[in-house]
Amino acid sequence: MNNAANRLFKFSSTDALNYLNIGLMLISFTAAYILPFQVFLFSYAVLGPLHYLTEISWLEKRDYFIRSKNDIWVFVLLVFLITIGRSWEGLGIKGLTSSLLFSGFVYALVILFVEKTSNKLLFVLLAFAGSILFSFNKHDGFLYILFAVLLPTIIHVFIFTGAFILLGALRSKSSSGVLSLVVFIGCAVAFFIYMPEHPGIAVSDYYKNAYSSFTAINTAIYHLFGFGELRSTDAALYISPKAIAIMRFIAFAYTYHYLNWFSKTSIIKWNQVSFLRMMVIISLWLISIALYAFSLTTGFYALLLLSLLHVVLEFPLNHQTFIGIGKELRNKIRQ
Repeated sequence: MNNAANRLFKFSSTDALNYLNIGLMLISFTAAYILPFQVFLFSYAVLGPLHYLTEISWLEKRDYFIRSKNDIWVFVLLVFLITIGRSWEGLGIKGLTSSLLFSGFVYALVILFVEKTSNKLLFVLLAFAGSILFSFNKHDGFLYILFAVLLPTIIHVFIFTGAFILLGALRSKSSSGVLSLVVFIGCAVAFFIYMPEHPGIAVSDYYKNAYSSFTAINTAIYHLFGFGELRSTDAALYISPKAIAIMRFIAFAYTYHYLNWFSKTSIIKWNQVSFLRMMVIISLWLISIALYAFSLTTGFYALLLLSLLHVVLEFPLNHQTFIGIGKELRNKIRQ
């Protein structure tokens, strides 16, 4: 009787979390549809830093989902080089952003299976050399767009979030989990099914200036979707129906990505930390908000390292998630 009650309670808790997240998806969808630029900037500046800090803290408690925590220093070095390259173009490292991120992504997969340090370093050096050979650092090339622009942004907040939802649905075997995945994909697709000619509420110069650091995401997706060429300085970025649809999608992906993380206290327990650690996290979060309030550009560059670090440190978990999806699907096929 107790076992049956426990199973029922667990099932109900899983369903409750899935339905909560469906609600958060719909809230994110509605907000992103009405005020895409404003919602994105609010989410990025206010919710983003708290997400970075709490996730890095959670990953550290889980040993970053790797065998040896010493491997983390390779990720830290890569992020440091990328941050320097983006902040000080004169050092000549900026063009290597895609190569460094590609190397980190490969390294995250290698360290899940390889133990010997020399072999790990050999793999990451080969990955870096290969990325240079195939010209990953060309600013107009597909590989550059994929790894330098999309991987740390929309792939991180949308593709990987979708993978987490899919894995959860497969493991829980709940209809509510499948429904949450359907709603998640449906919200994203809906932006491109209905693209009204009128862009909605006009974007002020303040928000245009504030968003200037992020326009590469929009132009990359615009080109990737076959909509044509769009430069970050084009006025169409803020009035074209297709460009607005892309902005709504970006705002939805980022906003829900953060809300999804904050909703999972009962599952992954990222909030279960010492009082001192939580006070440090809250203090750094308030400082981050103050920097963004002073200047969104200042806040962006000040928190660039923290933002990239939480993306790169999640790479091993991303790989394990896709491995887990593969295992679950194989088991279902065998059954």
